[in-house]
Amino acid sequence: MRISTLGRHFRESFKNIARNGWMTFASISAVTVTLLLVGVFLVIMMNLNHIADNVQNDVEIKAFLDNAADDADRVSVEKDLKKISGVDTVVFSPRDKELDNLIDDLGDNGDVFKPFEQDNPLRDAYIIKTKTPEDVVKVAKKIEKIELVQSVNYGQGFVENLFSFVDIARNIGLVLIAGLLFTAMFLISNTIKITIVARSKEIEIMRLVGATNSFIRWPFFLEGLWLGVFGSIVPIALISIFYSQLYTWAMPQFTIKYLEMLPTGTFILQVSTVLLLLGAIIGMWGSLMSVRKFLKV
Repeated sequence: MRISTLGRHFRESFKNIARNGWMTFASISAVTVTLLLVGVFLVIMMNLNHIADNVQNDVEIKAFLDNAADDADRVSVEKDLKKISGVDTVVFSPRDKELDNLIDDLGDNGDVFKPFEQDNPLRDAYIIKTKTPEDVVKVAKKIEKIELVQSVNYGQGFVENLFSFVDIARNIGLVLIAGLLFTAMFLISNTIKITIVARSKEIEIMRLVGATNSFIRWPFFLEGLWLGVFGSIVPIALISIFYSQLYTWAMPQFTIKYLEMLPTGTFILQVSTVLLLLGAIIGMWGSLMSVRKFLKV
């Protein structure tokens, strides 16, 4: 395609947008609202995933040994643990260290357990990390079958519920985002349809004088692109400003290490890029669907 022809298509696409002022405004507004909702869902989902990943990656299995186990038994149990598929690391934690950790975790209230330093009721334990968070439940069940392992603790119930919640949240978010994008494509498609109907005589004349299909379609294709891109500007600006302010305010409030938001900068750039691309894609796709269905060339 020659540069002059491409320039003509660009000029025509902007003229089409100007001619259909109210429909253009309605389409851009619809894209703006849609992408704003998509952006909000995207920000929420990505931060929920980040928090869930932090929790999942910190999940560990603690296997408590029978008090009757001697040094040789501990070595044997450790070998059995390392043989289990899905196990990444195995660290021995003697009962004295377990008591010290308990006292430290409780802070000022931990002084209540200091008298037990002379007669420690806790058990020796092995701390097991799995290769993936999804392996935790499967590995824990295998550890329970090892002889001399008295009990296994991995947050049973909570871990399963966490994994289930993350999966459900992701699926719901994807369905909502898909529905919103489809709505935006439908609205842009309708705008292009009206343009095509209004210019039907002009299009017929162009066909009679030998204009090719692609020559006629290009301005509509670019028009859809501009509608999508213009509609993404406001959502990008609003989400960038709001998220930066929310991050600055919220992070000092979080005292739990798992509850941390994705840092600004790269994250905002990623979200902005996604929204810009989504705007361009739904604009072009809506235009293509409209032209393909209603422009009989």
